[in-house]
Amino acid sequence: MLHETINILGPFCTQILADYGADVVKVEHPNGGDDTRLWREAGEEVIWKPDASNTSIYFNTINRNKRSIGLNLKSEKGREIILELTRKSDVVVENFIPGKLGKLGLGYDVLKGVNPSIILASISGYGADGPFAQRAGYDVIGAAEGGLLHITGEPDGPPTKPGVGLMDMCTGLYLHGAIVSALLAREKTGVGQKIDTSLFETTLSILANVGMSWVNMGKEAQRWGTAHPTIVPYEAFKTRDSFLVVGAVNNRQFKNLCEQLGNKGLADDPRFVDNKARTQNRKDLKRILEEVFVTRITEEWEKAFEGSGIPYGPINTLEKVFSHPQALARNMVQTVEQNAAVLGKIRVLGIPVKFSESKPSIRDGPPSLGQHTEEVLQELGLSSEAISQLRKAEVI
Repeated sequence: MLHETINILGPFCTQILADYGADVVKVEHPNGGDDTRLWREAGEEVIWKPDASNTSIYFNTINRNKRSIGLNLKSEKGREIILELTRKSDVVVENFIPGKLGKLGLGYDVLKGVNPSIILASISGYGADGPFAQRAGYDVIGAAEGGLLHITGEPDGPPTKPGVGLMDMCTGLYLHGAIVSALLAREKTGVGQKIDTSLFETTLSILANVGMSWVNMGKEAQRWGTAHPTIVPYEAFKTRDSFLVVGAVNNRQFKNLCEQLGNKGLADDPRFVDNKARTQNRKDLKRILEEVFVTRITEEWEKAFEGSGIPYGPINTLEKVFSHPQALARNMVQTVEQNAAVLGKIRVLGIPVKFSESKPSIRDGPPSLGQHTEEVLQELGLSSEAISQLRKAEVI
């Protein structure tokens, strides 16, 4: 697989495929490479060796199990190398602004000309066509223009973005599934194809029931904080020491919750007798529940609800998340070698999908810039002398 993407969504997509066994060749500009190599956070320098200036935790999050080549796509020799790689690849993934790949002489028609079965997977801010196709797109921009920020945050507060690049990663997830589907289609038809997606379209898609309410009823959405527009109670409640998320998605669960809270009669209150009534009287119910939840610490409520069948969970700090017994049991933190790190290794987030037979694996840490350039070019049949000439010409 040939991977010509930077930042988050493309690399996240191809990392998933790499975890599943794909041989991913990451094409980067020889000078600087992927932008995320430089996205270090405060204090991060203690992790890396003094001469390791071209890597970061951010880059290491989404680029494991890949090989990196440094290649200048604007040079004719660089273009020829891409075409030769395309001949030997199943998939090309790119996230240029629509049309840019064509200007480089590497559009779909050209790639298909050298490999009729190639699958070109393109990612952009707004999609390959339409009036906004040429606009650059980034995670929070897609979340804003696609409506997600309009519905995220507290009811009386400003719009709030999720704590991670959610639209980038959701788009990468969509695309990785589409690539697999295109490969399956090619198995049946023998024909490759171009597929494209965007941050904007992903955001519209995950508006889900909120978006459906608008397109069918013209119902404008609002921000609910951690609450749910159609299920009550279903939100975070402040305890004596932190927060606990509790839900009751049906009358049986609500009755059970009331019993666990020591107020059986609450389930028979006409204001809360069913979900419709609870939704209409959510403020009254929230006030009553808040007064109860704040009387105990979160751990005490967890013990009280254990085995009750009530949906509940604490809002954990990252310290608690990564020491969580379930995270440990499911191998959600693993260690890989990383030469750029002071310890010679780093810890990475595990693979969230488990297979009984064809097991994914984290085989290699993220590559240094151009680490595999010579290796890949030799696989294409280039001699050491030819590679040396490319280096002198600043093609690689």
